[in-house]
Amino acid sequence: MHIILIVSILFLSPFLSGLSVLFLKKGNSNFLKLILSFSGAYLFGLTVLHLIPDVYGHAGSSGGTIGLYILGGFLFQLLLEHFSQGVEHGHLHVEKDAIGSFPIAILVSLCLHAFLEGMPLISTERSHLVFGIAIHHIPAAFALGTLLLAAGSSKTVLFISVLAFAIMTPAGFLTSRFLSENAVGNLALYFDKIMAVVIGIFLHVSTTILFESGSPDHHVFNKKKMVAVLLGIILSLSSLLFGGHSHAGHDHDHEHTTSEQHIH
Repeated sequence: MHIILIVSILFLSPFLSGLSVLFLKKGNSNFLKLILSFSGAYLFGLTVLHLIPDVYGHAGSSGGTIGLYILGGFLFQLLLEHFSQGVEHGHLHVEKDAIGSFPIAILVSLCLHAFLEGMPLISTERSHLVFGIAIHHIPAAFALGTLLLAAGSSKTVLFISVLAFAIMTPAGFLTSRFLSENAVGNLALYFDKIMAVVIGIFLHVSTTILFESGSPDHHVFNKKKMVAVLLGIILSLSSLLFGGHSHAGHDHDHEHTTSEQHIH
């Protein structure tokens, strides 16, 4: 996948989603819930079917260390949610005291979250991971825009805030690419560890979406939600069935081989 296409997908999905709150009817959250269910299922399937096998396959004998980084990413996401209030998985918790005040802690934690997710993309540039992050950021950006409106922010502030969030993942990707191409500290050696942290984040976000819907009827069978979940799982399976998994591995192995040649 070309670098311009990657950056465009990663930027446009959260940017357009965040600005869409200015044009949609207030109080209608059914569509957002379905997007959440779909993105949660897709992220979970993507993580289990692709990311975890890949990172452990490349880790070899250091698999136990990779597990520690996955746990670290999971715990790091718990810490981020203390500040973001769960916006990264589309949850809206607007406190009465917060109305009229700019949610700076939420914006900063969301930007850090997004920047970190973009960094390991350079190791493989896999299309399914790019789309997974893009889909994951759609409800997050929508929730951010909704919170900004609830806080009484102007359209200009909302535009700048959504723009900052949308830039973060492409910025993480481009920063990682720049450091890798300029051989700054042989960054390729750390891609698996960075990916393991992202896996931990994805596991937390996806399972939270699937098991804590935030609605009073989450324990009741919902046909639309089930369809959205199944579509997400099927989409994550499709890239495995059509061979995207093997190409990713070859690209990654080629990078490690190149790194070893530079060392010798």
